[in-house]
Amino acid sequence: MLRYILNKLALIVPTLIGITICAFGFVRLLPGDPILALAGEHGVTPERYEQLKVQFGFDRPIWEQYGHYIWDALHGDFGVSISTHRPVVTEFLALFPATVELSLCAIIFAILLGIPAGIFAATRRGTVVDQGLMGTALVGYSMPIFWWGLLLIIFFSGYLHWTPVSGRIDVQYFFKPVTGFMLIDSLLSGQKGAFHSVVMHLILPTIVLGTIPLAVIARQTRSAMLEVMGEDYVRTARAKGLKARRVIGLHALRNALIPVVTTIGLQVGVLLAGAILTESIFAWPGIGKWMVDSIYKRDYVVVQAGLLLIALIVMGVNLLVDVLYAVVNPRIRVQ
Repeated sequence: MLRYILNKLALIVPTLIGITICAFGFVRLLPGDPILALAGEHGVTPERYEQLKVQFGFDRPIWEQYGHYIWDALHGDFGVSISTHRPVVTEFLALFPATVELSLCAIIFAILLGIPAGIFAATRRGTVVDQGLMGTALVGYSMPIFWWGLLLIIFFSGYLHWTPVSGRIDVQYFFKPVTGFMLIDSLLSGQKGAFHSVVMHLILPTIVLGTIPLAVIARQTRSAMLEVMGEDYVRTARAKGLKARRVIGLHALRNALIPVVTTIGLQVGVLLAGAILTESIFAWPGIGKWMVDSIYKRDYVVVQAGLLLIALIVMGVNLLVDVLYAVVNPRIRVQ
């Protein structure tokens, strides 16, 4: 098992190197000057401009800037934001709970609807129900997040007035964050109506962010169920006269969930990528919106550090899923 984990860790190293190169190079390909963006409409004198270049290290050669960036990152120093003058890690940790809360709600929404939909489609293979569910899943997977989000806002917020347009909670509620998770903090605050307000703000972003994972989970569940239902032990269970519900739930579903669990773990990257658009649409104060705002400000330090931190989280979750998969299925370790 240890050898299996070490092999997986060895594969992460070149991936991380590639990500650092892409993150470092991407921000420098953006048009505009970070110092001029920081100065704003008031501008900056040539002398002050040169001072700021030296202060932020932009006067050094590119290869030296990259080496300094890698050296600091290896020591846990991801730099200081050009625009806010705060450590990037501090800002990341302050905003990350909002993204985690939204992502957790989205994946729970996707699991609660995706797995039953996949089972229902598999047990009715080839019928109108099967084709309708899988067709809907394909549409959900193909739907652009920004268009889907705006459509829901127009209908549910603009036309029906059922849900708020943006934010995490109504402005009438104010309390000091304890955990950073608004669902928990609203309950701890004891303010009447605060928890309901948080839930209402979560509904539309959760649906938008969870639509693509829902479609993927539904299709993967259907595929895994169809494969398992053709196995000998399932046919034997049916031959014994067991009820269809028991055969599906006890014998088929338990074995079909192994690849589904892996698929759910792989959706972490999809959720974090989708959060960038979702948080921008709904003005959700998470790392996605933080990254987009940093790009507009040409804040090189935040963008390259944010991309690296997000990549580390995604790879960490994927490694955990691989290890859990190997624990559940020992044949993976042997291979």
